[in-house]
Amino acid sequence: MDIFEVEQKERLSREEIATRLHNLADMLARHNEIEFERGGMRFTVNVPDTVELKIELEIEDDKRELEIELTW
Repeated sequence: MDIFEVEQKERLSREEIATRLHNLADMLARHNEIEFERGGMRFTVNVPDTVELKIELEIEDDKRELEIELTW
């Protein structure tokens, strides 16, 4: 059972997505937490020194999906 979940989908340019991924990577590299804002609320989540990384690529006839998942 989920205690809390935030999900958001947006259509952005490739460059905007790269900027967001860079910001996330910078937070992971510098701190033991990540911060993000949704709906006027700011969330901070502590991240341990070791996390599990899952990268999944799906290719269909008319669609591509790259999923990056961090769990701990």
